[in-house]
Amino acid sequence: MKSPIPQLRRVCSEYKGKKTPQRLASLVVDPTDGRMPPLTPEAQQRQQAQAAAQKARRAALQGREADTYTDRSLYDRCITRGIAGSFLPVIYNNGNEIVQGPGWVALRNEMIHETRVVPLDGRPRLSSAVTSWMGDSRGHWEGATLVVETTNFNERTSGLGVNGGGNRHTTDLKVTERITRVDANLLVWEMTFDDPKTWTRPWTIQLPLKRDDGYGMFEYACHEGNYALFNILSGARAAEGR
Repeated sequence: MKSPIPQLRRVCSEYKGKKTPQRLASLVVDPTDGRMPPLTPEAQQRQQAQAAAQKARRAALQGREADTYTDRSLYDRCITRGIAGSFLPVIYNNGNEIVQGPGWVALRNEMIHETRVVPLDGRPRLSSAVTSWMGDSRGHWEGATLVVETTNFNERTSGLGVNGGGNRHTTDLKVTERITRVDANLLVWEMTFDDPKTWTRPWTIQLPLKRDDGYGMFEYACHEGNYALFNILSGARAAEGR
């Protein structure tokens, strides 16, 4: 695939200093039609089974929002929004910060306050038996581009849609990020998702990010302020009592 970074640079330069939306029809740049590739037959079966289980669960709840906390999303529960869901823009607290030090880089997301600490020293990966919500990342430089490869995801989150939504992937998922600073105030962030048990081919999203020295990364005390989950479960118990 020919990189669209030069095109993105032109698009973004047209709007420097202006509060005008960028003319990007889709964040998906590969495939070139701007659409995610089809799910594999295996993934379609998983999706159908998950949908059937959710439908049965909702019927059993008889209109209640939640029987237990497990009926709510990982985002609702302040666990994670996933590797891409933490990065993609939503309605508020969309700050992203990159902190560099000798031999490492930290990729920090404001909402839910997740941070990936990425070693750049060539150390070996963790055993495949060790998995996590955000995976195990390793980075290296290719010229002016920081390349971050992440594996060792668990199978309990999708993390590829906003706020961690979207189709659930498998533990075979590999995410390759290419982060390129194209001028003093513009960064192009690219993510390629490769999971042969979920999609029929790898696919890539790309997003330009503008530097903002005046932005403050606010504390996102998700668990401490998560009254929504408490109220949802309290409401479910009240419904049971009635």
